[in-house]
Order: sequence, then C-alpha cells, then structure tokens
Amino acid sequence: MFFAQYYLDCLSQASYLIADETTGRAVVVDPRRDVGEYLDAAAERGFTIELVIETHFHADFLSGHLELARATGAEIGYGEVADADFEFRRLRDGERISLGDVTLEVLATPGHTPESISIVVYEHAGDTVPYGVLTGDTLFIGDVGRPDLLASKGAAPEDLARRLHASVHDKLLALPDDTRVFPGHGAGSACGKSLSTETQSTIGEQRRTNYALAPMSVDAFVAAVTEGQSRPPGYFTFDAGLNRSDHALLDETSPPAALDLEAVRRAQAAGAVVLDTRDAATFSAGHLDGSLNVGVEGRFAEYVGAVVDPGTPLVLVSDHGSELEAKVRLARIGYDRVDGCLAEAEATLANAPEATARASRVTVDELRARLAAGGVAVVDVRSPAETASGTIPGALTIPVNELRARLGEIPATGPVVVYCAGGYRSSAAASVLRRAGFADVSDLLGGYTAWTTLDQGLVV
Repeated sequence: MFFAQYYLDCLSQASYLIADETTGRAVVVDPRRDVGEYLDAAAERGFTIELVIETHFHADFLSGHLELARATGAEIGYGEVADADFEFRRLRDGERISLGDVTLEVLATPGHTPESISIVVYEHAGDTVPYGVLTGDTLFIGDVGRPDLLASKGAAPEDLARRLHASVHDKLLALPDDTRVFPGHGAGSACGKSLSTETQSTIGEQRRTNYALAPMSVDAFVAAVTEGQSRPPGYFTFDAGLNRSDHALLDETSPPAALDLEAVRRAQAAGAVVLDTRDAATFSAGHLDGSLNVGVEGRFAEYVGAVVDPGTPLVLVSDHGSELEAKVRLARIGYDRVDGCLAEAEATLANAPEATARASRVTVDELRARLAAGGVAVVDVRSPAETASGTIPGALTIPVNELRARLGEIPATGPVVVYCAGGYRSSAAASVLRRAGFADVSDLLGGYTAWTTLDQGLVV
C-alpha cells in the first residue's frame, strides 16, 4: 500500500493519496484545489487516480474534485445523502472499495454535516485491524467537528451534535484502538475549537485524551461541542455552496496579468480591492493609497476571506515572483476574481509618491505613553480563545473576522491602535480601518507578545 498525507499549513488542511502498488489503482481524499502535487505523485509511481472521495462539502476551502476529475477521468464520490450540481458516485454506509488488496470501507458519520463520511483503510483485504481511518471533519486530534456551520441553512446545531455523538461513539470508537486516525484538519482550523497540532493519532489515544470522547451523556456532549465556538469566517458559506456547484476550474500555472499603475487605479475606482500581499513592514513603508494588507507569508487566504467579501474583484500588489502563489492561494478558498497585479510594484510605487501612503506602527513604549496621555482607542483583533488569557487594559476585543461588521463600536474620531499576537493580523485590520475612513490608525509592533514580554521585564 502507498499512503501519503499532504498537509497544507496555511489552511491547516489534510488530504490523502492512497494506492495499491500492485495494481496501481489510486484514490485521493479531500484534495485541495491546486491538484498538481497529486498528479505528479501518481505519475511518478505509475498510479491511476480513479476515484476522488470527499468526506463532506467543505466550508473552509474549495476542494479540487472537479480539477482532478477533469485531469484524470476519475469519479467523484460523496456520502449517499449528498446533493450536488455535478455527477458523482453515492458512497453507501458499509460499502467496500477495492483497489486490489488495499481496501477502503465507507462509514456514514453525519454530524459536522449531514453527508459526512469517514474512510476506513485496510492494507490487506482480510485484515481485522484497519491501517487507519480518514475521519474528515467528524473526528479531529483533540476535538470533534463543529456542528453549527449549517445553522444559516436551517440545520439545528443541537440536532447535528446528537448525530455527531452517534457517529463518533457507534462508528469510530467501535474501531480497534490501534487504528490510526487521520483527520481533515489540525490546529488553526475554524472547523473546531481545540484541535491539536498533531496530524495523526490512534483511536485508543483519542479515547483517552480527547475531551469530546470522555464518558458523558448525550446532552453533556451536545453542550460541550456547541459551546465556545468562534464565529466562522464569512467565506465559509460561500465555499460550501461552491463545493456543491459545477464551477470554473483553476489554472494553477498562469500568473495574473501585469497592469500598469493607471490600469490599477481604474480598477480600484471601479470597485476592485487592491490587495497588498507584501509583509507588514514593507507595506507600512509605502503602499497604494486605499489598499488592504494581508501578507502572503501567513494564513493568507483565510485572512483575506476575513476582510474581503467573496466575489470581489482583486488587484494584487506583490513582491516580484510571488504573484502566482498569491493567486493560487486565493483560489483555494474560491477567490478567483484576481484581475491582475501591479507590474514592477516596488519601482512603480517608488516613482509615484502622489499615489502612495505610509502606515503608522507604534512600539509598546509609544503605546504606553499614548495610553497615559489618554484619548486613544485600542482594539484587540485576536480570537476569543486568545483574549481569554489576557488583553491590554481597556482594549476593545473584536476578532479580525468580525471587524467590518463591528466598525461602529470603534470611536470614529481620535487615534486608534490595533494589535494581535505578533503584528500580522493587526496590519490587515489597521488597513481595513483606514480604508473605512478612520484617519489616525496604527498597529502595534510585536503585538500582545511584545506587550507581555516587556511587562515581564524582559528585552524584546
């Protein structure tokens, strides 16, 4: 058996390639949208990808099932109750899929979504202990999938949580303790609230250590998994819908068209968002007036999805050579309206001071002085899980993915200082405020980490 996990750190997302090396027959599970890596691996080993299995309709990324099906002729498989706009194979509970000696078994495990399935992997058809189980978003390492993402579609989180309890206890925990667990996501994903940084475990280990699998009543389980969930990014509903649709395919090899400054300005005037993907320090030194800053080096697509509406036309300002990377990473969440990028961005901005602006950034000492003088509003854009352990005194707590909906809570006049853990999200948030008309906005260098380090009397 060939078994490979592909883990995408920027989305905390795992996908899998499984093949029988004797027959060369292969399956991909939960592929990301840029599918070249799976195709290259299969070609290198002489595998034929004949089935693409989706464990559910993903909300946090746009999957690559259509791209893989087009490239390979493979079938697309979903759980039996799924409903989509394209042709797919309905995978029944208990169905076994033979790749040769390597065998897959489908388990219906609803709860995160109604159509959720898990895939049990047997290295040999006659094995009594599976090699592992691909649990999608039903069971994570240290957590279970959140049951509230379909609330906007009329699905009651409590009802899905009860189905999730049955799926976990009656299906997954019935597997032998030595069965390896391969989840769909790890720490950082908004599909759960306390995911581990580990990317695999075993059923036995999860039985012992996962809070959601501890002995408790169904009602207690429902309360445990529905309480304390963060607000999901706004693009989740958009992606869940796209994953059901027969949408356009991604070209992952062609960079966005190069535009001169005049063309970028015309696009901006027509409603396009200028998205500056350079790091915060470079952005602060000089950027196109009115642009947003989300650095491509971080959880780029996720935070673009937090500050830009789906379907918005985008023009990129990027470091030379990173334009294609930015386009592909945006496409992973279905943000396909990349209408171009500023040609020779660094030189163009340097030669057009009338079109550029600088962004204020303050040190911890400067912020302390401002707080002592009074009149400054401080905004913490970290998640509730982060702010629970402490904030700068007096700070408003508004997670970055809620910022645009809660601008009215921030004083419209006077200086504003925004901070996060280290400075990545705060630069993005500060650029949102400036674009919304706030005149005096700074972000905190080093973020809350720098604030607490200085509080402890240490040198940053």
